Amino acid sequence: MDKIAIVILNWNGVGMMEKFLPSVLKYSIEDGATVYVADNASTDNSMQMLKEKFPQVRTIQLEKNWGFAEGYNKALTQIDAEYYVLLNSDVEVTHHWLVPLLEFMDSHPEAAFCQPKLLSEKDRNSFEYAGASGGYIDKYGYPFCRGRIFNTVETDDGQYDYTTKILWATGACLMIRSEDYWRADGLDGRFFAHSEEIDLCWRLRIMGKDGYCVPDSVAYVGGGTLPKGNPMKTYLNFRNNLTMLYKNLTDDELKGVMRMRWFLDYLAAFQMLILERKFKDFKAVVKARRDFKKWKDDFIDDRSFIQASRSVENKDIQGFCSFSILWKYYAKGIRKFSQL
Repeated sequence: MDKIAIVILNWNGVGMMEKFLPSVLKYSIEDGATVYVADNASTDNSMQMLKEKFPQVRTIQLEKNWGFAEGYNKALTQIDAEYYVLLNSDVEVTHHWLVPLLEFMDSHPEAAFCQPKLLSEKDRNSFEYAGASGGYIDKYGYPFCRGRIFNTVETDDGQYDYTTKILWATGACLMIRSEDYWRADGLDGRFFAHSEEIDLCWRLRIMGKDGYCVPDSVAYVGGGTLPKGNPMKTYLNFRNNLTMLYKNLTDDELKGVMRMRWFLDYLAAFQMLILERKFKDFKAVVKARRDFKKWKDDFIDDRSFIQASRSVENKDIQGFCSFSILWKYYAKGIRKFSQL
């Protein structure tokens, strides 16, 4: 059994791996980690490049592109390790980055997952957009981070350099106990990509496990996923976010939140159409809501299981916020996490 298995899910990412794998190998193997690349049936020369340039990397070849969520599930069934580290192929790590994460997890058995402080590889003094210094959600399911609220990304001045509980850790760099990963049934493969790590972390928090950001560990993210504003990304974000809410909100919370989200989602859609002239994104939001309605019944058993296994109410989970981040941001003018 590996102590730590770093698992990079790849799909046609030969260029990113050539750029970022050297730091992962240099600063991870020295601390006892084993590095894996799980390939989602790439059509570039990813596997050949790994064989020629990085023979120390262990590879897992999947038979088709399963997406982020199910791709990881398929790969992790083939890896025996105490801890998994899900790592994007566009992440640059730093000297002994694993040590603070491992020491924290080993000394905090109640913690199921953690993440490092994530900064932008392109602007190394700024937080990374998606994960920053740990994730939260508001009462209507909108995610935000210590260091990033909506499009406002903060400069890192050490303001969040303390370990704290979070609701979710980004899938760009997520350390998680393997036993907790599988106890929660892993990532929801039906999501394909986007919001799947928030859903998994939230389920673990509902089960009474904790999650943390450990900023003594630092990594830099290059931003190699779907670009902001991509209609497919818009679609997946809206569809999966609604599904996540359906699964994890209590009966008392669900009806009111879903009613408000109907209004907010269509408000966002018409803003995209009228103000931003993004017709494809408008269509993506409408399609996401329609498809959520179609497949919602597929998640009835998931919802029943999650609610039956609940040991903590959402209102008691640090990182699940009782306010509307939209109201705080747009009406109150709050742009920084420290101002909340």
